[in-house]
Amino acid sequence: MQPSPPTRRDFLLGTGATAASLLALTRGLAAQETPAAPADATAPPPPPPRPEPQVKVGVIGVGGMGRHHCERLLALHKEGRENVRVIALADVCKPHLDEAVELCAREQGENGQPFAVQAHRDYRALLANPEVQGVVIASPEHWHSQMAIDALRAGKDVYVEKPMTLRLDQAFDLWRETRSSDRIVQVGTQYVMKPKYAKARELIQSGAIGHPVSSQTGYCRNSKAGEWNYYAVRPEVQPGEMLDWEAWCGPLGPQPFDALVFHRWRRYRRWSTGIIGDLLVHEITPLLQALAVGWPVRVSAIGGHYVDKAMENHDQVNLVIQFEKEHTLEVLGSTCNALVPDTIVRGHKGNLLLTGTHCELRPEPTYQDEVEAQSAKFEKVPDQDLLRMNWLQSIRTRQPPASPVELSTQVMVIVDLATRALWEGGSWGFSPASLTAYRA
Repeated sequence: MQPSPPTRRDFLLGTGATAASLLALTRGLAAQETPAAPADATAPPPPPPRPEPQVKVGVIGVGGMGRHHCERLLALHKEGRENVRVIALADVCKPHLDEAVELCAREQGENGQPFAVQAHRDYRALLANPEVQGVVIASPEHWHSQMAIDALRAGKDVYVEKPMTLRLDQAFDLWRETRSSDRIVQVGTQYVMKPKYAKARELIQSGAIGHPVSSQTGYCRNSKAGEWNYYAVRPEVQPGEMLDWEAWCGPLGPQPFDALVFHRWRRYRRWSTGIIGDLLVHEITPLLQALAVGWPVRVSAIGGHYVDKAMENHDQVNLVIQFEKEHTLEVLGSTCNALVPDTIVRGHKGNLLLTGTHCELRPEPTYQDEVEAQSAKFEKVPDQDLLRMNWLQSIRTRQPPASPVELSTQVMVIVDLATRALWEGGSWGFSPASLTAYRA
């Protein structure tokens, strides 16, 4: 029996709860104060604040971004901002695993004694550990869906890196599994923690700009060496004792070993959606959360290999996305030019400019008498750390996370349809009723 498809109300409720949790987190961080000293020096001091329950975490995939997750979780604990321990690690690459274990054992140790960290070459052994409460999945994206589903079935809360999955069918597999589970699933699109997007949502939902008819955003970078070449190719990493290559390939089946693919997989079509899934999802996700315009229903995309000829994935892409609630989004992505377009939401009564840490409302000339111009400026926030902290708090409170699966499933429709348009040509449609994609 197929689970019933999500309704518009499902997504509005989900994104509304997400925005509320973000605002609550922002207010909570701003309200933190240092306790005042006792007025009477002879009176007993107040009891120390009760520490939050400790969360024990495992990390799957500890090369690259997975190692960074380890470093930041350890730092959050050391800085007193979180009560978290990294107790287990898993990776099919022995050098990556050994180095991450040494880091976590050393940094969490006390009195000169290293902290006991469990090391696994098979992620399923980590999931079998009853002490692990939450799992960070930082493997290559072709593994995201299966690992997240296995973690949920093992009773673990999940933080899965972006993009949520490699393909759209995998996104719906994970979405359905999440709906039938009581576990927390956070997707690693940290820009949802930027206050300007919460302000934009507030203004849009209040009707301040009228009907939001269109928007634009983008994510652009530039590198002389080519994008995703920053991981050095380690000659000692070869199939065998150093690397379980068959396990790394996993859901995509056996493949001839290629050191470049292993170390720089985001550059290759079979293993990654490139710019769209790795970069553009950062900007698209919080914008969709602010807009609340429903499912994408049509996606067009063009792109090319203009500079980085050695990369299989495109180094320049342009997307146009239409939504069921009468809205069109244009997105620019590049790894060969770093000039980023401003993020703008155009309404029939006013426009929102989301630049830097600002959210500015500018009325349309014909509605200047009805719409008041305004500008909100926010402090720059450590959005990656805030997203990790939001996940840990969700584990404790069982409240919805800031970047939920429901929202990321909408984003994955865009990622998947845009990828098809780039490689197969034409425009692609999506039916919210049947949850299926088709050539438009």
